Amino acid sequence: MDEADAPSPEDDWRAALRTRILTAREVFLRHRWAPQVLETRGTTSPAVIAYLDGVVGILRAGGFSYELAHRALHVLGSRALGFAQELFQPDGAQSTDEAAAAMMEQMADRYPNIVGMLADAVHDDPDGTLGFCDDQFEFEFALDLILEGLERRRAAAAS
Repeated sequence: MDEADAPSPEDDWRAALRTRILTAREVFLRHRWAPQVLETRGTTSPAVIAYLDGVVGILRAGGFSYELAHRALHVLGSRALGFAQELFQPDGAQSTDEAAAAMMEQMADRYPNIVGMLADAVHDDPDGTLGFCDDQFEFEFALDLILEGLERRRAAAAS
């Protein structure tokens, strides 16, 4: 984390935190088994506590109170550590295009919104966690939404 090229949190806390989280994500993408290890532990390791202390340090340097930093950690959830709990857990099984099309056709009447969303958004992403969605883009999109919302709260508290 310390070697990542990030601006000073005092200059740009969002970019500093974004870099820290995306650097952690790179580590988790190289070690795809690691998020499950963290999720199943009953206690938090000193390494994770040190990492989260760094996250809080970035927030504090960016002007966050301890109260808002605490809330930010809750909002970020596992994303603060560089991964996200997905709605669907991938099982490695991939459907053929024909099987996926048939399944969507069967579901169309009962679940029109999900089928419409999937028809519009699903694409092949063999390197992604889910296999059908650009989860790196989705991770960054959600991270940016969270950081933008936190900035609005920080700015409102400062004024």
